[in-house]
Amino acid sequence: MIVLGFDTATHATAVGLRLPDGRALEARDDPDARAHPGHATRLLAMAGELLAEACLRWSALDRIAVGVGPGRFTGLRVGIATARGLAQALSADLAGVNSLDALAAGTVRAEPGPACALAVIDARRGEVFARPYELQFGTDEIAGSARALLEARLLRPEELGGTVELAAAAAGARARCVAVGDGAVRYRTELERAGMLVPPDGSPLHGISGAAVCRLGSLAAPAVALEEVAPLYMREADAERAREPLAAAQGSPA
Repeated sequence: MIVLGFDTATHATAVGLRLPDGRALEARDDPDARAHPGHATRLLAMAGELLAEACLRWSALDRIAVGVGPGRFTGLRVGIATARGLAQALSADLAGVNSLDALAAGTVRAEPGPACALAVIDARRGEVFARPYELQFGTDEIAGSARALLEARLLRPEELGGTVELAAAAAGARARCVAVGDGAVRYRTELERAGMLVPPDGSPLHGISGAAVCRLGSLAAPAVALEEVAPLYMREADAERAREPLAAAQGSPA
């Protein structure tokens, strides 16, 4: 199966192309934090570059896999709309992948490492999306896996300690847990205080891997209808919040 996978849940755009033999090609656009995300302008160009590198046409794609969040509202809308459009135009399968699951999957390597991981995506407004995982390491022939221990949650930084304790206790390895993601970088102090290992800021472990999206997407059941693959917001958008006080004021009696 040839799978094109991508994720736009964070500031970066991650794209992967999984080939029939299991090999994967990857591309990543990781703009400066002060720059505008390039999801809308870079996504299709990066995908096209990977297809050209593999000497494949768009029509060769069997499945489109896309990160559905949780993450940034605008990025998710761009990624999912693009995935739906490609799946429809190419008559390819479509599969949604939880972005936290893809982030955690990137921590699994052939050699033994931490026993558990906490995937943390910056939700802005002083909050994060977080989910803990137990890591199972594989061999060169068999890929490892990240098994979710709890449901994803929207947390304030000071609440991360409780999730760390639950994850470490469930995995049975309190001292060997790693936190990854842009949220882990931003709230390093709180996580390290709770006993988590946080890789250096520039570590590739903090970015969602296009290859991981492809792999998880290849294992998922394809959507029956395009609309089944929808953004996992976990909270209302800023625009919706802004409308609430305005609507309340308009509805108040004079």
